[in-house]
Amino acid sequence: MSLVFDSSFAPHYGEAVEIAPDIKRITVNNPSPFTFYGTNSYLIGQDTLALIDPGPIDAAHHATLLRAIAGRPVSHIFVSHTHRDHSPLATVLKAELGATLVAEGPHRPARALHIGEVNLLDASGDYDFVPDIVAADNSVIAGDGWALRTIHTPGHTANHVVFGLEGTDILFSADHVMAWATSIVAPPDGSMSDYMASLDRLLERHDRVYLPGHGGAVTKPKTFVRGLKAHRKMRERAVFERVKLGDRTIPAMVKVIYRETDPRLHGAAGLSVLAHLEDLVARGRVFTEGSPSIDGVYWAG
Repeated sequence: MSLVFDSSFAPHYGEAVEIAPDIKRITVNNPSPFTFYGTNSYLIGQDTLALIDPGPIDAAHHATLLRAIAGRPVSHIFVSHTHRDHSPLATVLKAELGATLVAEGPHRPARALHIGEVNLLDASGDYDFVPDIVAADNSVIAGDGWALRTIHTPGHTANHVVFGLEGTDILFSADHVMAWATSIVAPPDGSMSDYMASLDRLLERHDRVYLPGHGGAVTKPKTFVRGLKAHRKMRERAVFERVKLGDRTIPAMVKVIYRETDPRLHGAAGLSVLAHLEDLVARGRVFTEGSPSIDGVYWAG
């Protein structure tokens, strides 16, 4: 299954872009190799609104959101996960607007840290965020002319969720599925086995379009998700082959597997390789002393 990425996207910083009836996208001007053109926030509704992923503390984005809200009440603020490019502004807006914060839960790693392990992505987590409503899997919260279903999709983070707009075939896919790139799955923040299981959950649905946390829409989601699964399986095979060929460390594997990738992303690539190795070790296909780690030594049986 081939995977074709779509990097065509106009962020329209400082504007609220209507992308579907009663749905507006506002993109933060925080571009990077990890955020593409920036983080997408979404406003839903006409009279009383819902807001998805307010984004980071950013004065210009904050002002753009308030202009788009235009004095209307915001009853709920939904947060897909607690990386700092998605959630910190939620707490500020809650105080200003009186909105209820909805999320799966606070930030946490996907697993306990091993002895001596350092979470290299610790600074990216918004540990100050506390939801008012802890949204159960498959629960629905309804507002004024809209209803959002929360689907738990751990993998990118332990508390990652996506939101389905009831009565439509639109899914807000956050960082789980994006048209422009694969999602970063980096232990201990994330888990590859969880991520793959979460892709399967989306294949059970019948959405027509995904609106992601970065970049433009995914317009053929089932085909794209199948391609993502195949891509991850291909990466897994590549990691396993490098181990069988004698690459004992993650940097050695990254040098070959990601030789065409932006060097600024090699650190994240190494964590992705670790995610695959954790899964391969758990399944008894690859071995290491103690628990899998970023600086561990690996071999095939």
